[in-house]
Amino acid sequence: MSKIFFVTGKSCSGKDTIFNILKQRDELNLKTVVGYTTRPMRVGEQDGTEYFFVNKDKLEEFEKENKIIECRNYNTVHGIWSYFTVDDGQIDLENGNYIYIGTLESYEKFVDYYGSEIVYPIYVEVESGERLERAVKRERQQKEPKYKELCRRFIADEEDFSEENIEHACIQKRYQNIDIDKCVNEIIGDIKVNIKADIHS
Repeated sequence: MSKIFFVTGKSCSGKDTIFNILKQRDELNLKTVVGYTTRPMRVGEQDGTEYFFVNKDKLEEFEKENKIIECRNYNTVHGIWSYFTVDDGQIDLENGNYIYIGTLESYEKFVDYYGSEIVYPIYVEVESGERLERAVKRERQQKEPKYKELCRRFIADEEDFSEENIEHACIQKRYQNIDIDKCVNEIIGDIKVNIKADIHS
C-alpha cells in the first residue's frame, strides 16, 4: 500500500513553496489531487486545475454517497463557501504515492479516512516572530496591504496549531524551515525512507 504525504503548517511557514518543490521532484514521483469548492471560479482559473468548481447540490450528493474525505466551510460576504476533498478515484493507493497540502484539521480527517499508516504528516514550522516578519514583508508587497486580515490569520493559526492540537493529531516530527534547502532535503530523505519501507513491507 502506498502513502499520502500531507504537508501542513501555519501561514508563512513556507509550506506552499515546499509543497510545490516536492511535487516537482521527479525522483519522488508523487501524484497530486485536485480538490473541490463551491466558490465561483475566478478569472484565469480552469475547472479541474485549481479546483473542481461545483454547486452545493453536488456537495450534498457526495455527502450522501459517503465520498467526502474532508470539508471546510468558510462564511464569506458572499455566503458559505466550501472547500473539500472527494474520494472520486483520484487517489489510487495501489498505483503510487501522493502529496497533498491542507490544514491540521484536514490532516486529521485524512487520517480518519485512510488510516495513520497511510497518511504521513509533513509539519513545517517556523518560529512565531520570524513567521510574523515574513507575513508583514509579504503583505507589504501587495498593491493594497490588508494588515488587519494578516493579524487575524496569524492569531487564528496560533490557535489552530496549538500544542494541544498538534499533540491531538499525533504529529511527532516537525520540519524547521529556517533554511529551506536543508528543510526540503530532510523531508525528501524521510519520504524516500517511507517509500522504500513500503516497497519492502
